Amino acid sequence: MLVEDDDGLRSALQRLLKLAVFNPLVYNSAEALKAANVIDQAWCLVLDVQLPGVSGPTMYEQLPEPRPPVVFITSHDNLITRRAVEIAGGELLVKAFAGTRLLDVIAMACKN
Repeated sequence: MLVEDDDGLRSALQRLLKLAVFNPLVYNSAEALKAANVIDQAWCLVLDVQLPGVSGPTMYEQLPEPRPPVVFITSHDNLITRRAVEIAGGELLVKAFAGTRLLDVIAMACKN
């Protein structure tokens, strides 16, 4: 499942994941993902850190255990962002990252 508020990046990542033989469900906010009530079907989450409303790390922390593996993505690489991701758990990729890097990090996150 992919949560990204930028329309262009969300579409590009959706295409990438489909080409990698995933069937991603995509959302533009944490609230939209929660409203869809499909989180229990997630194999892995790719969450933008800086979402409108609830942030990616905050949403992830609010999920009941066991939580699916998560990869956080951000264009705001700073100590506050890194600390929020560290507290929530998961991997962090800084935009602009290579598509192959995202696929590798998803694979690594799901092995744990």
